[in-house]
Amino acid sequence: MTLLLNIAVDGIAYGMILFMIAVGLSVTMGLMRVVNLAHGGFALIGGALAHWLGAGLGLPFGLALLLAVAGTILVAMPLERLVYRRIYGFGELQQVLATIGLTFLIIATVNLLLGSALLAIPLPEALSRSVDLGFRQLTAHRAAVIAVGALVILGLWALLDRTRFGIRLRAAVDNRDAASALGIDTGRIYMLTFALGAGLAALGGILGAELLPIDAYYPLRYMVLFLIVVAIGGLGSILGSFVAALAIGLIETASRYLVPDMATITFFAIVILFLALRPRGLMGRA
Repeated sequence: MTLLLNIAVDGIAYGMILFMIAVGLSVTMGLMRVVNLAHGGFALIGGALAHWLGAGLGLPFGLALLLAVAGTILVAMPLERLVYRRIYGFGELQQVLATIGLTFLIIATVNLLLGSALLAIPLPEALSRSVDLGFRQLTAHRAAVIAVGALVILGLWALLDRTRFGIRLRAAVDNRDAASALGIDTGRIYMLTFALGAGLAALGGILGAELLPIDAYYPLRYMVLFLIVVAIGGLGSILGSFVAALAIGLIETASRYLVPDMATITFFAIVILFLALRPRGLMGRA
């Protein structure tokens, strides 16, 4: 029983990190119809900024996190306006090549400025303490990750389903010309949505640095994992991404606990089997 509880706690924390990073990718791929393989680069930008602000300038973790997320958004907004608006009209293969090029550009920039070593993000003492769950000690950091992940999905649901912004986004996605004719600034809607996805990727990258360490090659190392979350959850589905991220977190954690020598093989075998049986994912395409 203790083993199952340990798998559940670690798997949920891991899944929350995957969700925060991958949900922005699901939104851009499913709703904005762009194959954005540079999405992991925004998690890298957030992590690199948090490392520079925290370890380099000595800012407190909370302030470094907020500034890093804001900095990533400030990078993403002009990038969407100047580059991605041209990519939206490309075919899927051209989108893949263009966004891979952006990924390598981000990697080379971080490598040039900060090097290729691990970019540690110092945690405050409050997040380094242990929380007694009765059956194990859990760091406050992982408990905070679970809490933030829950707040993110509630916030996204409220934003997209209960606000004027969400209504306008869905209208712009369903028929951009008609939405523009009704006075909706679709270009602004797309830019804000893209910035939201980039900001969430940065947040997930920073909070998840303990489990998914940040270095210059972060996007290449973990992009497949983020794509798996989107594929299993269903393009554009926030709920699907959430369920898929938790399931992947639990499956991979269970594999590492139960069959450590076969963990990677077991994990990908389960993923391949699921996609063979349900190629459109849990929720299909939103």
